[in-house]
Amino acid sequence: MSRPPLPIGSWGSISTSVERTDDKDRPVAYRAKTKFRDHDGHVRVVSAFGKNKTAAERALLKKLQDRARTSQSGELTAMHKINHLLDLWEKRFEGLVADGTRSPTSLDTYRRALKNHIRPALGELRIGEATTPRIDTALTKIKNKAGAPTAKTCRAVISGAMRLAVRYGAISVNPVREVDAIEAKPKHPPRALTTEEVTLLRKSLTADGQAIQADLPDLVTFMLGTGVRIGESLAVLWSQVDLEAGTVEITHTLARIAGEGLLRKAAKSRAGKRVLSLPRWAVSMLRTRHAAGIRLDDPIFADAHGGFRDPSNTRRALRTALSPIGSTTRRDLGQSLRTLRRTAGMTRKQVAEALAWPQTRIELIETGRIKTDQQLVANLVKTYGINLETSPSLQSEVKAAIQPADSDKLAWIRSHALRKTTATALDEAGHTARQIADQLGQAKVSITQDVYLGRRAANPAAQALEQAFEGPDLL
Repeated sequence: MSRPPLPIGSWGSISTSVERTDDKDRPVAYRAKTKFRDHDGHVRVVSAFGKNKTAAERALLKKLQDRARTSQSGELTAMHKINHLLDLWEKRFEGLVADGTRSPTSLDTYRRALKNHIRPALGELRIGEATTPRIDTALTKIKNKAGAPTAKTCRAVISGAMRLAVRYGAISVNPVREVDAIEAKPKHPPRALTTEEVTLLRKSLTADGQAIQADLPDLVTFMLGTGVRIGESLAVLWSQVDLEAGTVEITHTLARIAGEGLLRKAAKSRAGKRVLSLPRWAVSMLRTRHAAGIRLDDPIFADAHGGFRDPSNTRRALRTALSPIGSTTRRDLGQSLRTLRRTAGMTRKQVAEALAWPQTRIELIETGRIKTDQQLVANLVKTYGINLETSPSLQSEVKAAIQPADSDKLAWIRSHALRKTTATALDEAGHTARQIADQLGQAKVSITQDVYLGRRAANPAAQALEQAFEGPDLL
């Protein structure tokens, strides 16, 4: 029976011999050699030299290991570290971004996942050591630490890298394929604003000086009238608006990329490039802005210098405008509590440490941006040496501050809720899921149905069933 061949990328036993001697016939150089089976299947003799036997063997082992890691075509092997594989995967994704087939914001997201989670968890393992159980354990830890959305992102990156390893011949099967899908209940199911909430929202923004300064009333009107993302809204130029036809062309979005700054980038899919018809009230709003004087190459929602606005800053301005600060009694209570803290000679940090609260909670209370109750205030002022029960004036302020305010009804709203509101309004008007997905710029109808459409309270199926089975004797 013939001897089985060496596995590709491995070597046989090492032999050592004296290569050179000095004048006194003492060895001064040794040669270590062995047979190595290359990635093309051929067996070749590989040798290395050293001043002594150990040095020669050590030099040969390093040479063999380096040779095992790479082949003549530059492929990966199971001996490569996962960090090396991730470098290759990231470089390939950068090429896709440069070609315009992937979004730079996706690359930015994946880089954060690589740096913060994937490399620390798996980077020092060899590719051949990345088994399904190990990857599953790592993803479970990431989910518990950073949440299901982050774990899903990490799973996608690891799976893509392992597919690359399969194509390069380092492994034969993608180990991520058998890892359990990461599932989690959404924190906030699809919810659209009611007609009353839309009215209250527009009324609240137009009465808020800071919201007007941030140009939020018109921006919210535009988003409700189109269903576009906030980055897409801020990327629209006046040259893309046709007031006579009542249409707007959506082709780009704004995103801030680490190391590159604020970019106006093209939509990442064909579905993202679309021409939308505008409702009359949105056209009217744009006509008013147009009459104030514009340049065609300016964005319709520009910053103070006429340039593009940062979507992150705009989202923050919207959150601030919708936070529960509409009650003047809360602001008055917050100022009183701030005065009491300063009188006690304490900093916010000291108070937070005494109560084991986040320091930001003290700030939110003192600026009236969160709802309070009597027990919370009692615990807070106790650290100042004050008993709430013996302070009638403070009790009166607390009682007034805990009363509901209209602004409380808007505190849950984020920019995506406007997009969901538009989608749900179209759904209730009888538009198909495909039509709504086209309006939103989404290629997959399933995303529109699962994420952007609120459930209808009444199902028209009952009427159809009554007509189909009218009067049957079912009892």
